[in-house]
Amino acid sequence: MLISSILLISLRLVAAAIPARRSYDTHSYYVLHHDPTTPSGASLADVAQALDVELVEQAGELPDYWVVRRLKSPASLTARGVSDPVLSKFEALKGQAESPIGIRSQDTHLARRVVSSVDYLSLQTLRRRVKRAPPPITPATEASAVGVAARFDIKDPLFPKQWHLVNDEFPRHMMNVTGIWAEGFTGKGIISSLVDDGLDYTSEDLSANFDADDSYDFNDHEPLPTPKNFDDHHGTRCAGQIAAEKNNVCGIGIAYDSKVAGVRILSGPITDLDEAAALNYGFQNVSIYSCSWGPPDNGQSMEGPNYLIQKAVVNGINNGRGGKGSIFVFASGNGAAHGDQCNFDGYTNSIYSVTVSAVDYKGLHPYYSEPCAANMVVAYSSGSGHQIVTTDKGKSECATTHGGTSAAAPNAVGVFALALEARPDLTWRDIQYLCVENAAMINEDDPDWETTASGRKYSYKYGYGVLDGYAYFKAAQAWKLVKPQAWLQTQTIQLNNGTFSDDRKFQGGEFIPQAGIESKMTITNDLMTQNNLESLEHINVRVWIDHASRGEVEVEIVSPNGIKSVLGAARPADRSGEGYPGWVFMSVKHWGENPIGDWTLKVKDQNNPTSNGTLLGWNMILWGTTIDPSKATKWEVPLIDDILPPLESNPRPIIPPSPTTSKQHPKPTEHLPGDHGEATGENTKPAFTSAADDAVQPSPTSTDPATITSSPDLGWFPDMSSLATGQKWFFVALGAVSLFGIGVGVFFWRRRAAAASKYAPLGEEGMSMSALGTAASGPRTTRELYDAFGEVSDDDDNDDETTALRPPAARALGFHSGFLDDDEPSTAAGLTPGYRDEPEDDGHRASQSTVNTVKAPESPSPREGASSPAESGESWEHASRE
Repeated sequence: MLISSILLISLRLVAAAIPARRSYDTHSYYVLHHDPTTPSGASLADVAQALDVELVEQAGELPDYWVVRRLKSPASLTARGVSDPVLSKFEALKGQAESPIGIRSQDTHLARRVVSSVDYLSLQTLRRRVKRAPPPITPATEASAVGVAARFDIKDPLFPKQWHLVNDEFPRHMMNVTGIWAEGFTGKGIISSLVDDGLDYTSEDLSANFDADDSYDFNDHEPLPTPKNFDDHHGTRCAGQIAAEKNNVCGIGIAYDSKVAGVRILSGPITDLDEAAALNYGFQNVSIYSCSWGPPDNGQSMEGPNYLIQKAVVNGINNGRGGKGSIFVFASGNGAAHGDQCNFDGYTNSIYSVTVSAVDYKGLHPYYSEPCAANMVVAYSSGSGHQIVTTDKGKSECATTHGGTSAAAPNAVGVFALALEARPDLTWRDIQYLCVENAAMINEDDPDWETTASGRKYSYKYGYGVLDGYAYFKAAQAWKLVKPQAWLQTQTIQLNNGTFSDDRKFQGGEFIPQAGIESKMTITNDLMTQNNLESLEHINVRVWIDHASRGEVEVEIVSPNGIKSVLGAARPADRSGEGYPGWVFMSVKHWGENPIGDWTLKVKDQNNPTSNGTLLGWNMILWGTTIDPSKATKWEVPLIDDILPPLESNPRPIIPPSPTTSKQHPKPTEHLPGDHGEATGENTKPAFTSAADDAVQPSPTSTDPATITSSPDLGWFPDMSSLATGQKWFFVALGAVSLFGIGVGVFFWRRRAAAASKYAPLGEEGMSMSALGTAASGPRTTRELYDAFGEVSDDDDNDDETTALRPPAARALGFHSGFLDDDEPSTAAGLTPGYRDEPEDDGHRASQSTVNTVKAPESPSPREGASSPAESGESWEHASRE
């Protein structure tokens, strides 16, 4: 026991040091949660001995979560599909602990002690994350800002081209921070961490402002975040936007006297453990984490952080900066050209993220910038012929082609750093409140603006408006801190006994008819009081929807005051058949609204007769301020939260399945239109034109807190009644097919008659079909059939949908290994660039096979277990390390 205590103390001391170097080639790594307070539980040393693993260190900053490892056996190094010995051992211990036989056995007693003290065990696999930066674009000539340079003694040669700081052509459209500099605030004492692909601390623009103590390379497990790959320049560029020094090298940063740390995760596969540690690295010193990455922006993926990463984010919120909370800033994504929306990204639609979209130097919405109800603000970035000028990798290198939402996010980080210098006591929620209440409305005539219940304007494209640095800073100086956070988690509504089990199968639910379906729940004043909830900030809506083509589904929530949030609009490129297995949407559109009354969920699809689905259940979490701050509690991440019905009370949580694939965020340049810096934006289009606007008629008033409204006919063919008026094409097609059939019949009849009159019979033996060149005895392929009518055979086009989710390079390499660069690709000697960031060919996408399954509305068949990379909780890109 003494040895165990000494070991535990030693490991806790090691946890505060630099993380141990990993060797994934020779060892398997795991994270386990050991509860030292469990009565009669096993010690950490006993657990390690029972599982035959070696204790390594604490898992980042997560108390009682431990990294352990085991030497890989020769079989596991060479063979695929070999069961993991540690997970198998733990399962065996659980089975032994539950066995009534051998109650007095020492082995059984040990098994029960181990199982009672360990509720989480996860094998760590390598994944990649995606940078969000622009492709190479030739910069346009910028007007000068000589007056401002002279006033602040700015000698940086490229400062006149930094229009996001001083915009001479469109003075209204810039970050507006020079007034803050004039008051003597330049970011002193504030540290921002660039969670990215490294940071070039040798750059003369960044070396004096580099914070080595809070930097680390989680890709190669080294102390310094050295950019090593040829395209590892994104983190350096973003860092330059925030903290480039005032000197004579390139330009300057918004908070040019602040510090920047580099945490490298985007240059190779990474595990949940290392990503979690990265998001907490230096979290007592670091104020802001700048994150310009996420799942692919291709209009197909639906992915969020796994349990361990969620734990780290909440740990940063609850304990970072001495309890004031880490500030996480995420770029909204560059996939709008592909129909993508930031509510399908679990990082950008987190309540803990300040989600930032982009506007260009004219204040227009660039068509790469993703809209969604989770967008909080916009900041300036590339478009309409202008890009962001900043620092680049190299001793004195500069970048003139930076952009995308990944450049908008660090511009916001710079403003937050200036505000925190003046008010270091601001909590993470104060930062968000200041965004909501002080963002400046832009393009007032844009039809995307809507008035919310609180009287503010909100847009899916612009959030609450553009971040005005000076207005934000002055509001922060006078800001009164908000009360602690409270929340109200509703009961889950199940429709027609809808369930989603831990084997990833849907059962039951209500069929989504042509008119759509809606379900209501009621929030009462008593519920608000019981949950200590005074006012509303974010809302989460979790849905379980089974559908043959997920991108056809539209999801909306309507508040008691009639304010509608489009949570998910249609995404034509998303043909996944995995549906919504407990996916969580988020909206900030209801901030400050009175939530008491009926909330209505509306779900509709595109009435495609070959793909339909069912709504199985949903619930909500309402987040806001406490009534009584003394009764405030801190949110803890549930171990399992996607099962329907939810596990309301589970004394021993189920161990989540271990990952079976590696993931890697693709580069942020992926799927960003090639003309992102040149194409003129727009300010005349609504973000979403939802077919669900007039799909569901208001239901009669009901006192039932959960009511469902749908069309009365839920038979096998619920749409047949409307074919005559709503689908005339059906009868036209039927007529055409009939005429074609008659014509073919006449043709063959006439040909047979002609043949009979021209040729004499061959006698009793006749002639075999093979003699005519047709092997009638062999199987006919679909190609033969399609060739007869001039069509493409499925035999020649058998790429499955899962493969189609990855770009061609990803299929060949396993991950994007560094072929995307912000620099102009070489075209010397007639060479064609190997990759171009341009919208994918719509014709090619249309040729890919689609799901063609019609579900029975009254008794939908359960779907097999989830396997698509686009599904939440699964890999979006394989990245195995040889």
